[in-house]
Amino acid sequence: MTTWNLQGTVNHLLICGGSSCRKNKGEEVADAIEDEIEKQGAASKIHTTVTECNGRCSDACIVISYPEGVWYREMTPKAGKKLVRKVLQGEQLEDHILYTYDGGLKARTDKGVKGKKKK
Repeated sequence: MTTWNLQGTVNHLLICGGSSCRKNKGEEVADAIEDEIEKQGAASKIHTTVTECNGRCSDACIVISYPEGVWYREMTPKAGKKLVRKVLQGEQLEDHILYTYDGGLKARTDKGVKGKKKK
């Protein structure tokens, strides 16, 4: 098991690896994000993790950005690359925001947020 030196990390992107996200180019999104991080020379600033299902299958592919706690929906490889550049500028990818965090997750989408109640 690899232990990363996270000294200097300012952002952690959690990329959903659940089946719905994989069907919606999740692996390509992860690759695009990694490629853009490398291209920008930001490997010491942005850390990525591919997760299991994040429970928002109807919004696939999901990417969650911490420490801001922003959930991004319908991510594509192109949007993933743009997200990396936005993160490095201290900005958000407005067109894809599903939830923001302000002491609790708040929906922020014109589509409305529907889903199953978590038990």
